[in-house]
Amino acid sequence: MKAADFLAQTQAIIRERGEQYGDARTNMADTARRWSGVLGIPVTPAQVAVMMIELKLSRMKTGIGLDSVTDIAGYAAILAELITD
Repeated sequence: MKAADFLAQTQAIIRERGEQYGDARTNMADTARRWSGVLGIPVTPAQVAVMMIELKLSRMKTGIGLDSVTDIAGYAAILAELITD
């Protein structure tokens, strides 16, 4: 698969997930609040995106699949949005 095709596919998945779960920024902020409560320390939406990437990387110990790579790219795109706005 060409890189541009992969990114286009990832973009389509980000849109689908937005329709399913709502705005990614809002979702990451909600998750950050929940994790902050559980951990007893402040967690930012950007940190949530980084930790989700870490989760996907950890799962790849048993094998690298396109699904995990796509998820990592999606979280990286959301992270870029979070840190540039």
